[in-house]
Order: sequence, then C-alpha cells, then structure tokens
Amino acid sequence: MPGDSAFLLVSFGGPEGRDEVMPFLRNVTAGRGVPDERLASVAEHYYLFDGVSPINGQCRDLVSAIEKDFLANAVELPVYWGNRNWAPYLGDTMRAMAQDGIKHVVALATSAYSSFSSCRQYLDDIDKARAAVGPDAPAVIKIPPYYRHAGFVGSFVRSAAGALALLPADLAARADLVFTAHSTPVSMAASSGPSGGAYAAQLAQVAERVATGLGRATWRLAYQSRSGPPAVPWLGPDVNECLAELAASGSGAFCLIPIGFVSDHMEVRFDLDVEAAQTAERLGVPLVRAATPGTDPGFVGMITELARDYARCLADPVVAALGPAAPDFCTRDCCGPGPDRSAGWLR
Repeated sequence: MPGDSAFLLVSFGGPEGRDEVMPFLRNVTAGRGVPDERLASVAEHYYLFDGVSPINGQCRDLVSAIEKDFLANAVELPVYWGNRNWAPYLGDTMRAMAQDGIKHVVALATSAYSSFSSCRQYLDDIDKARAAVGPDAPAVIKIPPYYRHAGFVGSFVRSAAGALALLPADLAARADLVFTAHSTPVSMAASSGPSGGAYAAQLAQVAERVATGLGRATWRLAYQSRSGPPAVPWLGPDVNECLAELAASGSGAFCLIPIGFVSDHMEVRFDLDVEAAQTAERLGVPLVRAATPGTDPGFVGMITELARDYARCLADPVVAALGPAAPDFCTRDCCGPGPDRSAGWLR
C-alpha cells in the first residue's frame, strides 16, 4: 500500500458537556429551519446524561483498538478520526491529513447501511471537507456499506447472547428478539440509490442472520428515534408500539438488539435504555439490551481487513468479504446522486 496513505474513521459526533448540546443540535439540523424550541426539547435527552453523548468516547476507544489491530496485523496506515457534526470536525481532520502529507485515504463511516443519512451524507461531507482544504486534500475511498460482513453480524450475535444470559434461563429461551434501527421517512427509505428500499431490506437481512446465529426462528424489526411532522410517514413500527403488541400476545421477556447502530448514540441511550425500558416496566415484562459493536474484536478485525484490502485496491478480496452483490466502491449513484467515486485513488 502507498506510504502516503491513511485510514479515516468518519463518525456523527456528539456533545461532551451541557454547554455543547444546543450548538451541536444546531449543527445537526443546519439548513432545515428547526426552531430552537424543538431543539430544546431534544436537548433534555442529553441533559439526563449531563450533556455527554457516548459516541465520542466510543470513537476514541475504537480508534485505539484499530491502531492496535493494525499494528498486530502489519497494516501500516496511520489512523485519523473526523466527525460530521462536532469536534474533531471532519474538515479539520482532512486539513491535518493534508499537512501530514497524506495523499490517499481509506474511510469507514460508523454507519453500516445504505440510505441517505447513513451513506450519502457521509459522502457529501467528505466531499465538502476536501473542497474546503483545496487541491492538497487527499483522495478518499469510502468503504461501502458493510452490514453483510461477518464481523459486523457476529458482533451482534455475541452481544445479544450476552444480553440474553442476563435473564433467567427459562425466560431467555422464550424472550422475543426485537431488532431496532433509526427510523427514516418512508420516501427517503424508498430512494436509497438504484436499489430503492435497500435500508429496510438490509436491516431485515442482518436481523435474520443474527437470529439464526442465536438459534432463533422468529424475530421482530422495529424502529426508533422518529422525528418530524406527524403527517410525514416514517418507517415503523415504533419500538414501543412493538413491545406493547408483543406483551399483549403474552411475551415473557424482550431482548432489544440495536442493529442499526455501530456505537451508542444518544438515540440508543435514551430511546432504548430510558424510553423503551420504561415501556417494558409499565408492561411488566423484563427487558435486556444487546451492546452495539463498539470495540468488539470481530468488528475491529473486520475494519482491519477492509482497510488493508481497500488500501491495496484489490477488488476481489473486498467483494468476497462483503458479498457478491457489494460494490467495489461507493459510486455516482450510491444512496442518491453525486459525483463519480468509482475511480478510487484516481480522482
């Protein structure tokens, strides 16, 4: 791999103190005309945790784990980290890479699926960061959605098994598996590039594989974190509605598995650990929640494998790892229109 190459972890970002919450939320909603009154209500979720989102801390831990795994596997790529919505900002990281003489970058987003918000926006923000740096900005290859990779799926099998082990054996054996992901407007979910509807279909694939890994034949897919006007249709059912329905049918326990998330966002900590937990308590049904991949060794190993293969621009091993239907690179039509990225380093 070229000596002037690097690996870039691109994440969402989050506040790390009460005074950062509102500025962060304004960044996230910039250009959408969301009034401060609405943001203030969302800010209350963060204030329950003293204004600290878990995502930045988890990214620091992930960067450290990646660096150690790169070293152990002779992957000679320095590791950088940049966020879309909070420090360290992606633009600042891109500038630092240029100053360090980096010319070629393999980027991985902390989002595993195909959709506007989980892929297209990351690509657009990478382009904006490169444009802000100018002609010295490194060329960037973004690893395509990796939801199908065994390292990603396996991390949820292990974490769900660990969560189920917290229940008495008789309850664990009959606990309902409820897979969750961030909801999106139905119109957005239906227009994820050439293969419209990819987001929900990919989530269902992962849920099926995780359930199979747990030896289960039945499961439910629900959504969380809905926002926006009530008149706009969003993907459902809502996780709380799903839990109520399962309880009404006699469920003995719930196991929530947040397959839509790579690390704990505030949506996981609040929507699942607070709201869904309160729903389960009200329903009188025990609830456990599986961990997100975080620094799971299998997940970190997946990142090492993909970073090495993409840095070498060897397409065959990449396709083999992600599945025969996976693209080699995020391309012009990846999750919506945009510039052609199929040339990899050569753009």
